[in-house]
Amino acid sequence: MANKKAKAILNWSGGKDSALTLYKLQQSEDFEIECLLTSISEKYQRISMHGVRSELLEIQAKSVGIPLVKMEIPDMPTMEVYEQTMRETLSELKNQGVTASVFGDIFLEDLRTYRGNKLAELDLLGVFPLWKQSTELLIREFLDLGFKTITTCVNEKYLDKSFVGRVIDEDFLKDFPSGVDPCGENGEFHTFVFDGPIFTKPIEFEKGEVVLRKYEAPKTEDETDQCFSKEKEDPTKYGFWYCDLIPV
Repeated sequence: MANKKAKAILNWSGGKDSALTLYKLQQSEDFEIECLLTSISEKYQRISMHGVRSELLEIQAKSVGIPLVKMEIPDMPTMEVYEQTMRETLSELKNQGVTASVFGDIFLEDLRTYRGNKLAELDLLGVFPLWKQSTELLIREFLDLGFKTITTCVNEKYLDKSFVGRVIDEDFLKDFPSGVDPCGENGEFHTFVFDGPIFTKPIEFEKGEVVLRKYEAPKTEDETDQCFSKEKEDPTKYGFWYCDLIPV
């Protein structure tokens, strides 16, 4: 008799790490993905940090063929508000039989520890299929599998405007400045996946305007170091280039 698969949610950003994680889960016999869970801005109706419109997220999930759960959070929420919203969402999913929460994290130890501690409070298991794998090999595997993805947000600390709104390919990787992680694991860039083996059909879109958004710097030193350079003229703000994607 075959082992019963554990019911899990996949924390879905719409980007490459989420997509590769889902692909690997679909090749295994361990988990049944009940839903894709995505944080979106309540005010702007866009994927948090990635800046992708909610409409494209919904089209993406439909092509993947897995139910989508959108967790709406306020613009620039406090940690307390974010954690309360996440706790309520996960508790509801747990009541529906979910026992595990899957992430596409690769090597950020503090983030994994944080996620694990919060899940333990709800007696949920944290699962990390890409953990400690080479980001150089992961991006190559991603491209070799036929996935296609475009950058929707780049951190100006690491990359300039020319890197946003570009499809990731060999030329893109060759253009990276020294020290930029090829999977953007340090927050250098975020993406939207629009084709690949997990989709029934490609996601159609047009590129819209490119804008620079400035945000107030986080208050903690650890978060601050990840988000902006202390050598900038205005260390109280940090910026991201966004490329709008418009459904067609």
